[in-house]
Parts: sequence; C-alpha cells; structure tokens
Amino acid sequence: MGERRAEEIKIALGSAHPAAMDRCSIEVKGRDLVDGVPKTLVVTDEEIREALREPVMTIVETVRTCLERTPPELAADIIEKGVVLTGGGALLRGLAGLLQSVTQLPVHVAEDPLSCAVRGAGMALDDIKLLRKVAIPA
Repeated sequence: MGERRAEEIKIALGSAHPAAMDRCSIEVKGRDLVDGVPKTLVVTDEEIREALREPVMTIVETVRTCLERTPPELAADIIEKGVVLTGGGALLRGLAGLLQSVTQLPVHVAEDPLSCAVRGAGMALDDIKLLRKVAIPA
C-alpha cells in the first residue's frame, strides 16, 4: 500500500477516541511483506486508532507539559478562552474531545487548521513591531 492510500485510510478511519465515530472498516489492497504476493485485507477503525495511539498520546502529554509550564498570567486566559488546535492533527476525529477531557479546559479546532499558523506567521512578519513585542528572546 502506498503513502497516499495510507493517508486516505487515516482520514477515513482515524480517531483519537473510540466514541468519536461509529465502527467502520475499509478493504485495503497491497503486497504482503511476508510472502511478497498481492493481498486484500480489511482494516478497522480500532486498528487505525491503535496505530495512532502513540502519536496521539505524545500530543496529549506535550499539551499537558506546556500547560504545566504556562506562566500564571497566561493560564487565566487559557482557562477562560481555552485551547485552539491547529495543523493537520487538529482534524483527527476525537482529538479535541480527548484533550478537553484530559485538561478539563475548553478545546476548539481552528477555523482553517491547515493554514492558520502560516497565515498568522505571515501577519507577524508584516508587522515587525508586533513581532518584536511577542518574540521570546533567545
């Protein structure tokens, strides 16, 4: 199976939490790496969730660590406004709910998670005074 097909399967079946979707499966065709012959298998959402478990838990632990290190003046804003997920991982079904249950904070997915971070970086570069104001000294 190729990388493109694997991405399609992840999008179709992937989730961070079992309650995020109904049970479903996809028929996958590819070459069996053991005997080298073409084969058809049925892959379930449970199998994909298990395959994604380690990176999902890494995300959860990283968010938890960041929140623990957040200065008190920012923590109040986060408690009030919540966490906003960006990037492709934000599109994984159930990730926002999982993070919300772990952190006990409101968690939202950005309106356009795939491009909002780069658009924000572009806006910061357009306003050099703002960039200097928010930049963290090395």
